[in-house]
Amino acid sequence: MEILSSISSPRDLDTLTEAQLDQLAGEIRHELVDKVAKSGGHLGPNLGVVELTIALHRAFESPKDALIWDTGHQSYVHKMLTGRMGEFDSLRKTGGLSGYPSRSESPHDWIENSHASTSLSYADGFAKAWALKGQLAPFALSDRHVVAVIGDGALTGGMAWEALNNIAASDRQVIIVVNDNARSYAPTIGGLAEHLNTLRTAPRYERFLNWGKKFVLQTPVVGEVAYDAIHGLKKGLKDVFTPQGMFEDLGLKYVGPIDGHDIESLETALLRAKDFPGPVIVHAITQKGRGYAPAEQDESDHFHGIGVINPGSGKPVNASTPSWTSVFSDELVAIGKQDPNVVAITAAMLGPTGLTEFANRFPERTFDVGIAEQQAVTSATAMAMVGMHPIVAVYSTFMNRAFDQVLLDAGMHKAGVTFVLDRAGITGPDGASHHGMWDMSLFSLIPGMRIAAPRDEKRLRSLLNESVAISDGPSIVRFPSGPICEEVETAREFEGLDILHESDEKDVLLVAVGATATMCVDAAHRASLHKIGVTVVDPKWVAPLNSALVELAAEFNAVVTVEDGLETSGVGSRLTDMLQEAQCQTTVKRVGIPSEYLEHGDRATISDNVGLTAQHISRTIVEAAARSSNAADQEAKASTHGIALNDVAKTVEG
Repeated sequence: MEILSSISSPRDLDTLTEAQLDQLAGEIRHELVDKVAKSGGHLGPNLGVVELTIALHRAFESPKDALIWDTGHQSYVHKMLTGRMGEFDSLRKTGGLSGYPSRSESPHDWIENSHASTSLSYADGFAKAWALKGQLAPFALSDRHVVAVIGDGALTGGMAWEALNNIAASDRQVIIVVNDNARSYAPTIGGLAEHLNTLRTAPRYERFLNWGKKFVLQTPVVGEVAYDAIHGLKKGLKDVFTPQGMFEDLGLKYVGPIDGHDIESLETALLRAKDFPGPVIVHAITQKGRGYAPAEQDESDHFHGIGVINPGSGKPVNASTPSWTSVFSDELVAIGKQDPNVVAITAAMLGPTGLTEFANRFPERTFDVGIAEQQAVTSATAMAMVGMHPIVAVYSTFMNRAFDQVLLDAGMHKAGVTFVLDRAGITGPDGASHHGMWDMSLFSLIPGMRIAAPRDEKRLRSLLNESVAISDGPSIVRFPSGPICEEVETAREFEGLDILHESDEKDVLLVAVGATATMCVDAAHRASLHKIGVTVVDPKWVAPLNSALVELAAEFNAVVTVEDGLETSGVGSRLTDMLQEAQCQTTVKRVGIPSEYLEHGDRATISDNVGLTAQHISRTIVEAAARSSNAADQEAKASTHGIALNDVAKTVEG
């Protein structure tokens, strides 16, 4: 770390020689592997942008110039060069360095993001505002610049093209750096990917122009005329030799393709873009995982995001155990064998969502639409209309982006589409935008939507099959990240509900949603030490709620609901409404995730902070039992003295 340790701000890069910059790049890669191997995180993307990040910080003046990182998972190098190298031991840990840009960490981080395809809209907004303030380069005295770094994968997102449509129609200077490694989580697909691939592999027109330059030097008089003619035909030549005219046809100046690991070439291209009075695309070709052999040799892209690994071998430190995703993957293949109408759809996340094996078995029935969740939903809706049953597999947090399509396309058309939401609930180290805590509250608003929350492997398999059998409307199967929970057996069934633990005393009914079942059973045992009788029930389908739950709740003094989703508008809220409509006086106490943005950290710590632990649940049970007992006493006294029941309620609340 001879050079890296001396870098406390981007301006420290200005005096380094070419040899020192190459040495710095090597030191950064060594530190990336060392630190990320210990904490987990996005290793491959950051190894691929080392030289690009150095060149950006040499060509531009951050934070006066806004450097915007699309998705943000490739911002580790940026953090190292902006004074945060000493904090990398705390990467993605509670209270430590975020794995994404963070405005609270540094003025060099202009936005907080981790969802793809947003950077160009941010850049467009900054450019518009700075132009109105007279601050946008190259005409303003302050000479501010807006630079958006976006990957080829993120360019497949519709939001990126909406922004391009606005940027290209203006003369405002927005510099768009395309970090093209041909991969997001997996190889980038679609027409744009084919277009970029043409640019990478067919630079014949550049060779033709270089011949023209040599001709000028050898025959100055005739050569100048010839070269002028050649240069004037440049646009046409590009269209003939490499069909890259799309960007320039949109009105965007195109520079590239550039070797994304040649700092000098990158810096030269960026400085050219910096001087151009309008929108520019700089196309940089990079290699994901550059400089780390296990990542370079990995075809499955496991090094995009990793857990704790052995830095020498690249192998995971912890032995792998069956995960929710792997169980879903296995069951989906079994379903696919039985039903030829089942198809799988994902948004650039074939491997992470567990669809790889289905794709291997049924490639013609697997569709990766790129980073385009809205397209996935409406395309799936159309497929359902003609007799297919699409399985749309997406991380819970990313499904939020397609709410309108689920509501007014899949929902309104009563399309038989199953949405499988991985990483539901608290996810941990990826932070606020990755927690899958919104889905039950949001999607339960959709008329006709069914939502299943399996508690273990057996229930995941059965509920997935039940969902695929639904043909008259959309359904959701949601589950958390990580190892699958141990099986929780059913003590008895009650009109479609699973009773997991039962007490003769009717003190508290504990409603366990999905993967919270294990801790709820634990909490019931803890409450029994306080002589409180608790019955634990798993509704399995949490939207719409089974009306039998109201019938069961009426037998108890109090109800406590536990869910790994928002406490607001969640299962507890809906059950409360149902009890009120049935004029049932049983009180409900809700345990869930508060409606706030949760920071990054390990899942256990975050869960403890929001009260999703057996200890906190048992405490809530005790409080609910005591409150219902007090309410009963107050009601008895009230009936004796003729006090109205609503006054009793106010007294108890007070």
